[in-house]
Amino acid sequence: MALSRPVFSLVTGASTLLEKQIRYLRPERLTLWVRPEMEGHCRQRIVPSLKIPTTINTPLDEEPALLVSGRTLFLRKYEPPGQEAAVVEFGDSIRKAYVKRPGLSPRDMMERTEKWLSLLELPRDESQARCVESPWDLINWNEESLIEESTQRKGRPKAKMAGSVHFVNEEEVWLGDEVKLSPGCVIDASNGPVLMGDHVSVGANSVVQGPCYIGAYTGLKPTTLVRPGCSIGTMCRIGGEISNSILLGWSNKSHEGFMGDSYIGKWVNLGAGTTTSNMKNTHGEIRMKMGEQEIPTGRRFLGSIMGDHVKTAIGTKLQAGTYVGFCSLLAGTRSVPKFVPSFTFWTDEKVEPYRLEKAIEVLKGVFARKDRAWTEMDDELMRYVQRVAPEVER
Repeated sequence: MALSRPVFSLVTGASTLLEKQIRYLRPERLTLWVRPEMEGHCRQRIVPSLKIPTTINTPLDEEPALLVSGRTLFLRKYEPPGQEAAVVEFGDSIRKAYVKRPGLSPRDMMERTEKWLSLLELPRDESQARCVESPWDLINWNEESLIEESTQRKGRPKAKMAGSVHFVNEEEVWLGDEVKLSPGCVIDASNGPVLMGDHVSVGANSVVQGPCYIGAYTGLKPTTLVRPGCSIGTMCRIGGEISNSILLGWSNKSHEGFMGDSYIGKWVNLGAGTTTSNMKNTHGEIRMKMGEQEIPTGRRFLGSIMGDHVKTAIGTKLQAGTYVGFCSLLAGTRSVPKFVPSFTFWTDEKVEPYRLEKAIEVLKGVFARKDRAWTEMDDELMRYVQRVAPEVER
């Protein structure tokens, strides 16, 4: 999921890890330490939306600084220590450190220089947060994150409603501007808040159960069932049944088919009837395959982890605990293998690489349909992911 974005851009609840970090750390200024290949992405698509002065890959200066892993999830206010201190995990992994170390740089962190390793000698600090180890951690904590998000909302603008709409526990429903709810909709916040962004549209006879979040300009087709624990990003198209899943935005699950306990990247398109199993027939623990490894997840319910730009054909069947890498195309009638590397074209007859130039040609057409220009940065990102994905996924 982090091949094509900084890890702090991953979502749980209604916002990214970075947005939660800023909310609870309340920094006066910020520097983002990221892979060099992510610098352009951060400058163009992250920094402009931030409301505090932000630089990229800037070394520390003379002032004290709080170093925080991008994988950190904050759900409450952070109280900094009065002196230098660190939170260390797994023996030598520095998750957080409050320091005054002029000149300490991203290179020190990435190369684990002596300057960086000296932080292991600092007094230990209380964590006050959680660390994301896997995408299913984000799924595990999504309902809790959604409830936390609801406490940050101010006011409840009125929706534009046509005909009869039924609210359950209406005081826990937050509707953005120009939300349109069609006749027969049920918005049920009896088990948690329902949060909808601006210009969301909900088709007739749909049921939306909280806790859940539906992002701006997303549309639910008629008779859609959104069950608890869902976070659906901006400009998605949703149909069928979806439960306890996170979609990062600009993705389509427009037709019938079930999706449960899944984490889905951006610009994904799921063909009609695509269904994601989220439980083994044995009701046992689901293991996620990554290359030649099988990773225990500790979960009895887990669907698919799916990177950006994935596309599935009609009737695609995804097993519980399936990994589908960045920009892969699934077009078979059998159950999809549990591990599909990035840039893979899978059919019943064969598995072959999905050619980069063909993929770019297709994506330019997809972007054009959404009135979004294909940029040089998009091109560079595609080529970067193709280059590093085999090593990461191995």
